[in-house]
Amino acid sequence: MTITLASRSDWSVLRPLLFQSIGQTLEMVLVTLVVGGFLGLVLGVVLYGTRPGNLFENAVVYRILDIIVNIIRPIPFIIFLAAMQPLTIKVVGTSIGTMAAIFPMVVMCTVATSRLVEQNLVPVDPGIIEAARSMGASKFTIVRTVLIPEALAPLILAYAFLFISVLDMSAMAGYIGGGGLGNFAIAYGYQKFDQTVTWTAVIIMIVLVQVVQGIANSVAKHLLKR
Repeated sequence: MTITLASRSDWSVLRPLLFQSIGQTLEMVLVTLVVGGFLGLVLGVVLYGTRPGNLFENAVVYRILDIIVNIIRPIPFIIFLAAMQPLTIKVVGTSIGTMAAIFPMVVMCTVATSRLVEQNLVPVDPGIIEAARSMGASKFTIVRTVLIPEALAPLILAYAFLFISVLDMSAMAGYIGGGGLGNFAIAYGYQKFDQTVTWTAVIIMIVLVQVVQGIANSVAKHLLKR
């Protein structure tokens, strides 16, 4: 079927769809970052803490969590979406739509965040932690008032990097009807041979990344100067 240029570029129709797609993308990304980012922070602290010689040293727990993270993290997200479908149906009640996309995104985000958190906590000077322990601080107090604050600047940059990964995941969510800018670019741009629509979605995603990265860089720079 031949598609005319006018029908492909009818922004009176496309504009509301674009705004709806932006809203869906922001919903998926923000929910994933808040939930998955928090769970990943907790899991990352546990991974760091249970390493040999650390606060909660436990070789068995560390090894189990390390294996789980190493199994899930390398899986391409589009394959992970399909693999998680049975569990997604049990948890969300459906395998189609924005909420069905958010669940596997949160799981993958949690795993990815945990490794980023662990890697950024490892360089923290052990002497600072030992000093806090010698002053009688509990292990959880050390985590809250020493460990995380000491690694806060690199953690902020890590979460900015994570934002890009989550945005990328949201683009793939269109394959299960999750909506968003990725689905908009594919359905109304790529499949209808309309480069204007495709690049509009691409530019919006680039702007989102630049804004988040710029804010993260400024905050991290401010923290490092303190």
